[in-house]
Amino acid sequence: MVLIKTKQEQKGIMECCKIVAEVLNSLDYFIKPGLSTKDLENEAKKIISKHQAKSAFKGYSVPGLPPFPGYVCTSPNSCIVHGIPSKNIILEEGDLISVDVGVTKNGYFGDAAKTYAVGSVSEQAKCLMKVTADALLKGISQAKAGLNVGHISYSIGSFVSNNGYFIADQLTGHGVGKSLHEEPMIPNIGFKGAGMKLSTGMTLAIEPMVNIGTSKVLEKGWEFFAADNSLSAHFEHTILITEDEPIILTK
Repeated sequence: MVLIKTKQEQKGIMECCKIVAEVLNSLDYFIKPGLSTKDLENEAKKIISKHQAKSAFKGYSVPGLPPFPGYVCTSPNSCIVHGIPSKNIILEEGDLISVDVGVTKNGYFGDAAKTYAVGSVSEQAKCLMKVTADALLKGISQAKAGLNVGHISYSIGSFVSNNGYFIADQLTGHGVGKSLHEEPMIPNIGFKGAGMKLSTGMTLAIEPMVNIGTSKVLEKGWEFFAADNSLSAHFEHTILITEDEPIILTK
């Protein structure tokens, strides 16, 4: 079911999104070589707990898998999404690390992700990050009442392919707000005019996941990897559709 959010509901979602943004912004200054992905999880947990909020991911269940064990998702290098934090995964100079943060408080949800450079990274990695971040903004620009989900999908997918990169198969954005995952699903590739029509009051998590070498993914439990072991990047915002331009709630 697609949920059009009331003004009161929007306020609750915005509060969660502000906490998500605080976590992601803090990691800009925290991430460095030598830290484990468990260290990143602990830093995120400290900030989320400070606001009397909870992780939207820890304990999340899908059929066939144990509940997700992480407070956040930490996905290095070729891991596209849903990476599980571990004290045994140590960040090294030149790595990319994507951190996905979901927060819930008072029955509302916010969700966003960002890919970070660990120290000095290659020009190839920098270009991948920029194309993925720019693809997210392209998609957000099409999140307008009266357009369709396909406008978002086409804008992201065509931009990525025109820059010589690959949208990760199977992985999509989604509605968010009163649940972590709501309708509509938002593919990162598609056609203008396809899919559900967008309406004022919808809150969406738009999230391109982009690989350097292939669209194919390898699934290992919760975690998804680029099938050729090439670098991957992931950027995500929760946005609100208004009567005018979309508002980024996790900025």
